[in-house]
Amino acid sequence: MKAIHDPHGALTAGLAAIRAQYQVPEGFPPLVIAAAELAASRGLTDHVDRTAIPFVTLDPASSTDLDQAFWIEQSGHDLILFYAIADVSWFVDDGDAVDAEAWKRGETVYLPDGKAGLYPQVLSERAASLLPDGPRPAVIFTVRLAPDGLATLEGAERALIQSRAKLAYDRVTDAELPPAFANFAARMDVAEAARGAVRVDPPEQEVEALGGGRYGLAFRPLLASERHNAALSLSANLAIAAALQQAGTGLFRVMAGPSAKALSRLRSTAAGLGLPWPEGMDLKSLERTLDPANAHHAAFMLAIRRAGNGAGYAPWIPGVTPWHEAIAATYAHATAPLRRLADRYVIRATLAVMKGETVPDAVEDAFRRLPAVMAKASATSGQIDRAVIDLAETVMLHGREGERFAACVTDTDGESARVQLVDLPVVTRAKIPGAAPGQRLALRLEGVDITARRLSFAPAD
Repeated sequence: MKAIHDPHGALTAGLAAIRAQYQVPEGFPPLVIAAAELAASRGLTDHVDRTAIPFVTLDPASSTDLDQAFWIEQSGHDLILFYAIADVSWFVDDGDAVDAEAWKRGETVYLPDGKAGLYPQVLSERAASLLPDGPRPAVIFTVRLAPDGLATLEGAERALIQSRAKLAYDRVTDAELPPAFANFAARMDVAEAARGAVRVDPPEQEVEALGGGRYGLAFRPLLASERHNAALSLSANLAIAAALQQAGTGLFRVMAGPSAKALSRLRSTAAGLGLPWPEGMDLKSLERTLDPANAHHAAFMLAIRRAGNGAGYAPWIPGVTPWHEAIAATYAHATAPLRRLADRYVIRATLAVMKGETVPDAVEDAFRRLPAVMAKASATSGQIDRAVIDLAETVMLHGREGERFAACVTDTDGESARVQLVDLPVVTRAKIPGAAPGQRLALRLEGVDITARRLSFAPAD
């Protein structure tokens, strides 16, 4: 973690400028808040009592919009995951003020100084959030996991649950988790290897508020607790996708692999970073050898992410098998409805399918419209994330003009090259005539423009 000292409030002003540039909403219109407050008081009439199940949640310590609670039990050689997901659709009706606002937003937007939620706080951080301060409505997905990691959806029901504890990634202990928690993730790893999938999560370049006007900028690898927790969502989303595909309905996450040209560039980048990549080894096999704690591996993992075609959404189409290349399976998103609009509709469809009912027309219509809405929201969130990182980098390097920095070229576009600084968590662009992916060189910092969030580098003499 690199501490960013910001005595003049450049980050504060810069974050405000980013919010203005990307029209990040401040709060909610009064009509939406009023509708959400009324919905929050809605009685529960369609939920079975499952408060006896000792659910827990596992999230960042500061999170209060808790989508998921879980418990795992042994059943012979299988593991049974009881996965409780916030029942957002219980509080939000098709076409009401809260629903209309959510369609405008698409997803929650996160910035270091706060977030712009998909739903008002009275729902997202209180009535619908699976906090441990009282019973909450949820949709419980029951997922059976075989020893080989095959996940099957056995049930879906609306239920009243009671979380026993709000656990945090960075301080949770094994004793606080279900005994089979790590074993569940290990089984998912076995299944991924069998499918030819690779779930290697590159470290995120992130800005963290440290308090007192100070921030941190770092590449942060995922903790083991985060990776194990992600396996729960993965199992449920795979099982749900399979059930929806078989029923002839749904909305799926789809992603193609890197193009031949992108793979060629990645090979050059790997060579420049000193990573051995035998000619007969495919990219997925190489990814499984990468350690996100290693700076060169982390840089290459980020290069892989940029080389991909990006994930999107696609509705069910007769005769088409939706495919997610990284996961090597048919896949859906259903486990974060407080943060993603699409999940609310996938959950509704799954409830109908598992009850043997017809999927509501409003849900089928949403599946046709959601890909464009989610693509726009995702693109905006990505631009905001990049702008925040650019801002933090300029504040961190302000005053270091003229210094030399070791760098590696990760990819090129004409005379413009994307470079990774070797000793700092900074990814930027520079004009380097004749640059080639994988090239190591020294750069001189020519200028820093905090307002424009721009660093100017040039090859050092």
